[in-house]
This record gives sequence, C-alpha cells and structure tokens, in this order.
Amino acid sequence: MSAPERLRALLSKPGFVVMPAVWDGISAKLAAGAGFETAFLSGSCVAASRLAGPDLDLISFAEMFDSFNMVRQAAPGTLVLADGDHGYGNPMNVQRTVRAYGRAGAAAILIEDKITPRALTAGGKPCIPREEARMKIRAAVEAAKESGILILARTDCRPTAGIDEAVARIEMYVEEGADILFLDSPTDEAEIARAVAAAKGRPSFAVLSPGAPRATPDRKRAAELGFKIGTYPTGMLSPAIAGMKAGLAALVAGEAESKAALSPAELRETLGYGAYEEQAKRFLAKG
Repeated sequence: MSAPERLRALLSKPGFVVMPAVWDGISAKLAAGAGFETAFLSGSCVAASRLAGPDLDLISFAEMFDSFNMVRQAAPGTLVLADGDHGYGNPMNVQRTVRAYGRAGAAAILIEDKITPRALTAGGKPCIPREEARMKIRAAVEAAKESGILILARTDCRPTAGIDEAVARIEMYVEEGADILFLDSPTDEAEIARAVAAAKGRPSFAVLSPGAPRATPDRKRAAELGFKIGTYPTGMLSPAIAGMKAGLAALVAGEAESKAALSPAELRETLGYGAYEEQAKRFLAKG
C-alpha cells in the first residue's frame, strides 16, 4: 500500500490524528520512535532550523525538498504531510511541486493561497484572488493523479479578507477535489464550525500550538469541533531550542552539560550506534 493509500485509510478511521511537526532526520526519527504514524514537514520548523529565523516565505522549494528527503530517510515508514507553501509560483509551478513530492513518497502536500513574494512586513497574509486560488488547487489535484498524493488546500485569507471569503474558498477547494481542508487563523469556535461544515465531510486540519493570534482548542475540543488532524509546530521545536539554550548556559557556567542532558548511553542508543554495529557486522572482511 502506498503512503497516500495508507493515509487515506487512516483518515477513514474514527479518532483524531495527532501529527507532530518535524524538520530533519532526528526530529522525524524521534517522532516515529514515540509511536506517531504521521508527521507534518513544517515550513516554520524548517525555516527555524535552516535560517535560524521566522517563517516569512524565505525558504525555497529546494531547501524544503531536501528536508523532506532527510525526514523520509530517517523515518521511512512515517506518513509525511509536506508543506508545499504556495507551490513556489503559478499553477505550473504547483504541478511541479506536487509531482516532485508525490514521486518522492509524501503522503500529502499542503498548498496555500498567500501572495508571494510577500510584502516586506511580518504582519498579515494577503492572498491571491479567489479564481487564481482555484486554478492553483485545480492544478494540484490534476498533478496528484500521478502518485495519488493527497492535496491539503489551505486558505490564509481570514485575517485580510474575512471569514465569509475564507469559507467560500474552502467550499471552492472541495469542488475542485481537495482531500483535506485548512482554514488558517480562525478567531473563534463559530468560525471553526463554519469551516468544518464547508469541508462537507472531508477531513479538516488545524494548527494547535499555542501562542498565535487564532483560536486554539485543546485536542479533545478540537475533535469535538470536527477537526480530524491537529499539528503542533512548536511541540518539539520549542523544547529543542530550550534544550540547546540550557546546554550553552551550562558551558558558559563551566559545566560539561546541562542537567537535562541525556546520559551518554541513552544518547548513543537514540542515535543508533548499536543498530549500526549490528548492520555493519554483515560486511566485515574475513581472514
């Protein structure tokens, strides 16, 4: 069964799917080791790890795709939702992006309707006109037929164009054949309910990390509201950064490591030294 087929089967089952946000090999390996069947290759996490900065559409397709390949190699059994951003251009660019991720083994890909390049400000998410957004999703759905990869259609227009326009776009994306729907930045549960209803029974996706200016229900409430998938972009990233800061503070203080550091044995086990040794034994030269 292909990755898209496995994800379709998972989404057809009852229950809420928790999708950790990953960005490289070790984050993907740890998520898989914790028992998560799915993961979201998050643009914000990749931007943080590669650029040491915010997610303001500075990451390129090549950088995201390289990160995807790291994730796939480290956790080949994980069903990965790739962040395709705005598709990196017009509908033809969208098709190239979708086909590339489909051929590489992604289970699903997110395509959004933000204007790119974005205005020189960190605030607001102006979006392309509705019919241009339609054509991007139409192109994505057509390109997805090659591999079966699922299309997650995201609208970012709520803050700049209002909830009515955002709901209309979700309805439009359903008409075009999108598999998963995503309203970014809902302000309250009433808006969430409208977006879920507009998805007409198809899975709805939510970002559930706290701290952003959006409605962020807890996991139980998110499921009650009709969300099927929840991702947590800061769930591993923020503790990872905190751990690195603690390690640096320990070095500044003259210590060898922070109190939160793994034991040498646990670190080696996590990184797979033992597994490497077992695999390498097969290739030892005799004599």
